[in-house]
Amino acid sequence: MAPKKAHFIGIGGVGMSAVAKLLKDSGAVVTGSDSHVYPPISNMLEENGLIYHSTYSAQNIPADADVIVIGKSATLRPETNTEVAGAIASGKKILSFPDVLAELSANKETIVLAGSYGKSTCAALLAHCLEHAGKDPSYFIGASPITPSSSARMGKGSLFVMEGDEYPTSNTDSRAKFLLMHPQHVLVTPLAHDHLNVFATPTDYLKPFYELAKLPQTMVVCSDGPLSKEFIVNIPQCTTYSFGDAKNIVWGETTTFEYNGIQLQTTLLGEHNIQNIIGVAALVFKLNLLMPEEFAAGVATFKGVRRRLDKKSDATSILVYEGFGSSYEKLQSAIAAMKLHFPTRPLRVIFEPHTFSWRNRESLPWYDTAFAGAEKVYVYEPPQDGKDMQLSLEEITTRINAAGITAKGAHAAEELLELLKDDLQKDDCILLSSSGAMGGLVESVPALAEQLFPA
Repeated sequence: MAPKKAHFIGIGGVGMSAVAKLLKDSGAVVTGSDSHVYPPISNMLEENGLIYHSTYSAQNIPADADVIVIGKSATLRPETNTEVAGAIASGKKILSFPDVLAELSANKETIVLAGSYGKSTCAALLAHCLEHAGKDPSYFIGASPITPSSSARMGKGSLFVMEGDEYPTSNTDSRAKFLLMHPQHVLVTPLAHDHLNVFATPTDYLKPFYELAKLPQTMVVCSDGPLSKEFIVNIPQCTTYSFGDAKNIVWGETTTFEYNGIQLQTTLLGEHNIQNIIGVAALVFKLNLLMPEEFAAGVATFKGVRRRLDKKSDATSILVYEGFGSSYEKLQSAIAAMKLHFPTRPLRVIFEPHTFSWRNRESLPWYDTAFAGAEKVYVYEPPQDGKDMQLSLEEITTRINAAGITAKGAHAAEELLELLKDDLQKDDCILLSSSGAMGGLVESVPALAEQLFPA
């Protein structure tokens, strides 16, 4: 049963904000707090009337709140966060956002999208295709989609589409988030060792996925890559899919291909997005959720997810895209997609090593090959959080230059913009890559390109 009044500590998280919207749409009064909120989440909260405090304090918690939802961020520990400490001391019911999702989806047929990369796009694509076909699904997407128009919605249909990940549920619950979602059907996208701060080895990383494989009625799993293959060998029977299932691919601004005799077209970039479409197709047809023509129409009208290779401006001759860069594989797939679709244009990568995986000294060899294909790399200074083994900006740029790719570092957004201003040419393309705010560069770089080289 959904709460009547819920307070979210850490409401600016992408998952927390989406679940806050679901509760509000379900009729609950929702309040929240967060000290670090930036677009597109800040825009989403404002558009949905989700008002929040911008500092943490025990006084933020409404006296009549019947549930407090606490996020996973390292800043949300009771020993350092007075609001979290106040929540625990209040004696009120405390939940994680996966707990809330489990309650909201209790009477629905659940489909969970998991995996190392592509799961946000797959969740958004499935939700959009179902919505486009009039199925009125409920959905939770752990990113900011362009289509559908929201990251979360409570529909009247029987299906509930949820993105689920392997990361721990909260600072007090080490279970993977997706294990709490009661999945009846699961799509597992490609697997690659990720979240090194939590999963020290590939074996550790696979453990929650093995737990997940015990739960659903239906498992559809990508077979591309060594870790995915290892996973498939060690789980019960499943349906597999692969990028190789796509036939007769014609790449372009609109790419066309065939899957199981169905003609499909998409404006998404890169091989990994063809792979994503095939994964959703395999699940859709396994469960008989849509007719082939309904699915094809959904794919053709799907515009993707913000920060997943979405185009940032149509007002400049320079092509500016943003690709989520939380891991080596995600950055490489984004660079590969840019080179595949725009092979004659020099590629400039603006990169922020935001996740600790990128800042970990043991990951320094990643920089030997991560930017292969780029003309030049501009590195925005990584966050300084006092962790041991943290790389400096100078170490990172030195390593990239040693790999034969010109790299420049910037300690501030304004400094990076000046570097870029001196270098840009009208036929360049730019990839912005981070999992953080990048000091506003996602907005200021397209503006600079528009100023220097208007379309």
